[in-house]
Amino acid sequence: MSHRSLPAFFYGTLLALTLYFANADAEELQPAADDGNFSFMQLLADHDLHDMVDEHWNAYGQATYISSWKPAFPAQYTNLNGTPHSLLPNAERSFTGTVTAYFGLKAWQGGEIYLAPEMISELPLSDLKGLGGSIQNFELQKSGSVSATWYKSRFYLKQTFNLGGDNHAVSSGPLQLAGNADSRRLVITGGNLSILDIFDKNSYAADLRQQFLNMAFLTNAAYDFAADARGYSVGLAAEYYFDDWTFRLGRFATPQNPNDLPLDFRMFKYYGDQMEIEHRHSLFKQPGAVRLLAYRNRERMGRWDEAIAAYQANSAQNAANCTSFNYDSTNSSAPDLCWVRKANIKTGIGINLEQQLIDGVGVFLRGMVSDGKTEVYSYTSADRSLSFGSLIGGDSWGRHYDALGVAYACSWISAGHAEYLRLGGVDGFIGDGNLRYRPEQVVDIYYKLRLLPSAWMTLDYQHIANPAYNADRGPVDVYGVRAHFEF
Repeated sequence: MSHRSLPAFFYGTLLALTLYFANADAEELQPAADDGNFSFMQLLADHDLHDMVDEHWNAYGQATYISSWKPAFPAQYTNLNGTPHSLLPNAERSFTGTVTAYFGLKAWQGGEIYLAPEMISELPLSDLKGLGGSIQNFELQKSGSVSATWYKSRFYLKQTFNLGGDNHAVSSGPLQLAGNADSRRLVITGGNLSILDIFDKNSYAADLRQQFLNMAFLTNAAYDFAADARGYSVGLAAEYYFDDWTFRLGRFATPQNPNDLPLDFRMFKYYGDQMEIEHRHSLFKQPGAVRLLAYRNRERMGRWDEAIAAYQANSAQNAANCTSFNYDSTNSSAPDLCWVRKANIKTGIGINLEQQLIDGVGVFLRGMVSDGKTEVYSYTSADRSLSFGSLIGGDSWGRHYDALGVAYACSWISAGHAEYLRLGGVDGFIGDGNLRYRPEQVVDIYYKLRLLPSAWMTLDYQHIANPAYNADRGPVDVYGVRAHFEF
């Protein structure tokens, strides 16, 4: 069998397996007594070795492998004049493998400590270049490698002050100890974690190890939240719950350089602030939520217009001549952000909606507008973004633990950002050397098949139009498969 025929054989085999399991009798795949997923904690509880109602500690884990493949696609030019951030037009394969352990400990009344060591091995498409707001695999990191890398993803303290109202049970889970909480409470979280552990959550598009694969559905693509190259930061957040309302505030450290790993802990000089208001409701007896999110970052970053003006005033201030932090462009006829980085402000505001329609069927929508004046510092190359879609549980076809998801996302960049790219400039992810601007769009369709308790396989298809906002390139099709285990 030739190397060129391997992808077709691989995905054909997976499709055949999926059709087989989808048509199999559900009772053969999962015992009738199984009402949930296997976990080590539940196993201990079944043998009277652990209290799953009032936990003093817990331990969970996950492992996820994602393989992506794209066939060749049309492109009028690639990496023009030494601008290095194009998605390569030839066929490519990408993968990520992650393993995470989650440990929780009740330190005192209301005080909880969480630790999550994590490993990643990855091979991105085109060295993670050439896609703006629609990176095809959310697990990809800017500092990863094929060699397995272990790091501390989370290590933080969470303090809850119960203030009355209705008391409800909190179930056991990763980064969550079982117990009870009041509907009116104050929660303070501080340490090493992801901003997305607290802000911009959504029931149908947030847990991408179980849902959509494309990064456009992890959060708002235009949400340039403070994070290192792995997606984590250090900071402090406060949440005030008042029955159906929640108010959140947080300040977190930003990277020393854009899209880089080391954090800058001068958090009164450089920082990422966010505020979110959430209201949970019932519409026609179906649960839903509305969230409004705003962020304001102060970082050492470059403005598009100033980079262009610096090059026009002095052509020696080009990308090839940069001696400070840049993205290895050798285009001597292009502007570069390295010449104009200084303390600047970046702001954005967005909305996040979720609504269950009937049991097992829900929809979501996110939209955000950022000011578009400065470079992408921590997340994707998008200045405005919109995403919406639906998640359908498998009850309709007798597969309770399966799911089908369909979603669409669109990202835009500002006029200044587009002009900078047209002149041959690069930002953290994109830059073809020229640009015929169009919004970048993606459709993501997946089917998640539960093979065994706590083991799933997902088949995923993505169609990406105008990669890197460039109508001279694409469209691009990406085929993916995900294996996910929880324990």
